[in-house]
Amino acid sequence: MVVASFTLARYPARRVPGVLASRRPRVGTTPGLRFVRRLGTGRGAAMGLGGDLRRWATFAVWDDEEAVQPLAAAGAEEVWTVRLAPLGARGSWGGHQPLPDERGTTDGPVAVLTRARLRVRSWPAFYRAVPPVEAALHAAPGVLAVVGVGEAPVGLQATFSLWRSTADMEAFAAAAPGPHRDMARRARAEGWFAEDLFARFRPYASTGTWGGRDPLAGAGGNGSVDTAAARRRSSAGTTGNSIP
Repeated sequence: MVVASFTLARYPARRVPGVLASRRPRVGTTPGLRFVRRLGTGRGAAMGLGGDLRRWATFAVWDDEEAVQPLAAAGAEEVWTVRLAPLGARGSWGGHQPLPDERGTTDGPVAVLTRARLRVRSWPAFYRAVPPVEAALHAAPGVLAVVGVGEAPVGLQATFSLWRSTADMEAFAAAAPGPHRDMARRARAEGWFAEDLFARFRPYASTGTWGGRDPLAGAGGNGSVDTAAARRRSSAGTTGNSIP
């Protein structure tokens, strides 16, 4: 079964030149790797212009669970990785359709990846529309974590977000009136995107920390995630959803 992985790594400032110069894994030379993109990130949880050269993300798609490999460069001071079971995708990324289009559901947390290649003429309108969507997203019930990522500082934009449930995610996306729904309507009507991709996943295993914590620890639900924190609790003979 095809699986995906998302890794977020933060590096000391002295390591940044090495990260920029490092070569990413390549399809065809890395066994089981179907698709990979190394992505810059916004500052903190910001999704608009501006970047954080010390933090980088990698999204990859693999043939199966056994093929998944760590993708953070050497010397990271913080790394968080999640394994993702695809629940459905539409659209393309760089002319590729890296994910299966079969639909699935989950009773637990859900991860969402959106990516778009903006038409140059739409850049001003898009970036003006980002702040209210960003503010609404960070305040949305059920959002666990979000990071803005992209292949370039401008024009190739993506967002990776984690939600407590599919219902929470869909309530935010469909809220009317709401900045996200308004932005999506304008994007379609005005042809902002030359290409876009929307994908949902069931996060099923995570390791490390993102900003000092694992956002999936204690997320609950019947589709609960195998987190490093949960494994520590299990080995210590403890139970429950509290974060140690």
